[in-house]
Amino acid sequence: MRVFVDRDLCYGSAECAHRAPAVFDFVDGYGVVRPGRERTPADDPDVLEAAERCPSQAIAVTRAPAPDHP
Repeated sequence: MRVFVDRDLCYGSAECAHRAPAVFDFVDGYGVVRPGRERTPADDPDVLEAAERCPSQAIAVTRAPAPDHP
C-alpha cells in the first residue's frame, strides 16, 4: 500500500510517529512519511491504525499492493 501525509491537514499531533515510528516521523512540527517508506506491506497494522486514529485525518492510505512487497 502507499502512504501519504497531507501537510495542509496535519496539525502536528505526532500520533502517527508514536503509532508507527518505522514509517512516520515528526519533522518541523508535522508528521511525515520517512523517506523510502511510502510503500508498505498491505497488512501493516501499525500504519493502518495510525491512519485511522489521525486526529486531523491527514494520512491517506491506498490499499493497492506495493510492487516491492508481494
